[in-house]
Amino acid sequence: MHIQIEQADKDNKETIRNLLEKYNYEFSQYDRHDLNKLGLYGYDYLDNYWTEKNRWVFLIKVDGNLAGFAMVNDIPECDEKTDFSLSEFFVVYKYRRTGVGKFAAKEIFDKFKGKWQLKRHPKNTGSVVFWDKVVDEYTSGKYRLIKSCPGTEYADGSPGDIFIFDS
Repeated sequence: MHIQIEQADKDNKETIRNLLEKYNYEFSQYDRHDLNKLGLYGYDYLDNYWTEKNRWVFLIKVDGNLAGFAMVNDIPECDEKTDFSLSEFFVVYKYRRTGVGKFAAKEIFDKFKGKWQLKRHPKNTGSVVFWDKVVDEYTSGKYRLIKSCPGTEYADGSPGDIFIFDS
C-alpha cells in the first residue's frame, strides 16, 4: 500500500468540497448538525483555504485513489498560543484501521514544525481512541490533553477535548 499526502490546489476544491460532505454527514451523528436547504452540510471556510494565508489542505491517497483529506491552519481552538491547528481530518471508511490515518497525521505534523492544537469531539469514541494513540505515539507521551475545554463547543453543545503538543 502506497500512501501519499498531496497539497491540494484550487483545481482540487470541488474534490475537497465533496469529501467534506461525506465527513460532515458522518460527523453529524456527534455534533447534531443539520442539512441546509439544498440538502448539504456545506463548509463555510473552504474558500478561505485559497484566499487567506496560513491555511493548507491536503489530499490523502492510497495507491493513487482518494482516501481522505486534512486541513491545517494557524487558528487556535482554545486560549493557548500555538502555531498550527488540525482543523479537519478525514479518512474514508475503506481505509480506516489500515494505518493510513496514522501515517497521514504524522506526515502532516512533520510538515509543520511547531506547537500544535488538535480538537476532538468526546462523543466520537473512534476518534478519541485514534487520536489518543496517534498523539501519544507521535510525541512519545509528551503532550497535554485539555478535556472539555471551555469555549470549544460543537454544534450539539459538547465542549471539545484539545491536545497541545510539539512536532
